[in-house]
Amino acid sequence: MTTPPTTPATDRMPPLSLETMDPDQRAAAEELIAGPRKAVRGPFIPLMRSPELLTRIQKVGDVLRFHSVLPARLTELATLVVARTWTQQFEWTVHVPLALQAGVSPQTVEALRHGRRPPALPDAERRVVDIVHELLTHHDLSDASYDDAVTAFGERGIVELVSLVGYFTMLSMILNVAHTPPDTADVPLLPALPAQAGGVPRP
Repeated sequence: MTTPPTTPATDRMPPLSLETMDPDQRAAAEELIAGPRKAVRGPFIPLMRSPELLTRIQKVGDVLRFHSVLPARLTELATLVVARTWTQQFEWTVHVPLALQAGVSPQTVEALRHGRRPPALPDAERRVVDIVHELLTHHDLSDASYDDAVTAFGERGIVELVSLVGYFTMLSMILNVAHTPPDTADVPLLPALPAQAGGVPRP
């Protein structure tokens, strides 16, 4: 099996100019620009090849990112764990500043970047890291993990957290296949890791 590069050199699906877009693509682009994202960036560049899919996916993302019952600190932390699992540079470089702004510590971000379990996490953050890791590794949650998560976050919270993991897993796969480049040089990129399930080992 060939290991993909962590920073692919060739953008397989580069941005489309407005002049080359068909009417459906142009409408999808205008809706993105008018919404909270303000631009056609990242996964929405390759998704522009399927504008109806793009429109539906971005609306799911709107709910999970901007209207979740979970605080931004936890949704951004979960996003970083997914990005680390997939070594997805665009999502990593976009969401590190958002996670820091939301209150995730720099030490936690750096530990995740190197594929290490962050030490001394607050309870809510520990639960999120454990849930995302268990879900990505085992494709399920144990009864104990599920009961703990529902007690902490409620049924709505666990449904939205699991959906967020699925959403960013999908985007990470699209971005990795499209070889979409990172968003900024201001955030250190993810190093390659030895093959491991889940991206963030348990202690």
